[in-house]
Amino acid sequence: MTMTNFDNNGLAASEATSKAALLGELHTEYDRVSARLRELQALTDQSKSEVQRLQKRSIDVAGQVKRVEDNLETLPRTEIKNIYNAALDTRTRLLTMQSQFEKFDQDRSQLEHFAQLFQRLLEGLENVSFPDQNGNSSGSGSRGSPLSNASAVRIVEAQEVERQRLARQIHDGPAQSLTNFILQAEICQRLFDRDPGRAASELNNLKLNASATFQKVRDFIFELRPMMLDDLGLAPTVQRYVNSFKTKSSMEVTLQLYGEDQRLESHTEVTLFRAVQELLGYARDRSHASHAEINLDISGQTPKLDISFNGFSIDESESTIQTTAAKEFSIHALQDRVELIGGLMDIVPAREEGQENHVAISLPL
Repeated sequence: MTMTNFDNNGLAASEATSKAALLGELHTEYDRVSARLRELQALTDQSKSEVQRLQKRSIDVAGQVKRVEDNLETLPRTEIKNIYNAALDTRTRLLTMQSQFEKFDQDRSQLEHFAQLFQRLLEGLENVSFPDQNGNSSGSGSRGSPLSNASAVRIVEAQEVERQRLARQIHDGPAQSLTNFILQAEICQRLFDRDPGRAASELNNLKLNASATFQKVRDFIFELRPMMLDDLGLAPTVQRYVNSFKTKSSMEVTLQLYGEDQRLESHTEVTLFRAVQELLGYARDRSHASHAEINLDISGQTPKLDISFNGFSIDESESTIQTTAAKEFSIHALQDRVELIGGLMDIVPAREEGQENHVAISLPL
């Protein structure tokens, strides 16, 4: 065997080993996701059966309550109390199980979508050539690709983590509040005839709770997808978000805008807004920063975003999440998304005490 053939065979073996190792890890993770999906399916089926049982029980109890209302003057108070307690208990358990069933079903649906994406990713990677340790690569699958396979995996994982976060926020926030509203409304209904004063107090509490929940839902919708981003543009939306962020956190944030009247392509505005949103959250939650400075320039041909913040170094913050599959926002996941649309993102961690972390993003128009 000639030296050339030996080198080529060595490169091919190295590439095959690298590809086999990554595919092995991905298949292991896919098997874990599939097992969790089967578990969620079983939990969903159990919850559904319990909801159906409680719904039948609720119909029976409703009949008893109707009997109490028709014979309120003749039935013993103990029997009336027992029937109303049973009705309240059944309603509470039904609402709890319905909420649990919806959460399990939503998690199952999201995980099923993630598993399908994972499966397509694995099928695509089967035909991709992987670079060896020297950066050499053969085959057309990876040549000229703007996004590495590892980056693609991180993006898919980050999307799934975001969906899980949203599902958890909806379940713990609006869903629980609506359950409480129903219970409060039923209490008011029972109190109208017996204690009008207390019924009015409960109604007032219900109104206050509904107003507070409505404001939380509005804030949630704004963070999810602010409508003013489409209507007014990037600059006013970022200004409002920064003001809201400062109100809700202890961080001091300064914002400098250039080209406030400029409108950009929709995907560019969304990317820059998400970058501001996620980097501020990263500075607060992971770097524990006390202040941040934002410079957003959309006046030229290359929109630029510069954010500096103090606190823990980005290197130190990132090192704690590399052992898990993107369980929370990673600054490099944002970098992958920026590069996916042809942009550049430069990360300069704080190297010594007193220095600040710096992140610069530029996007092509």
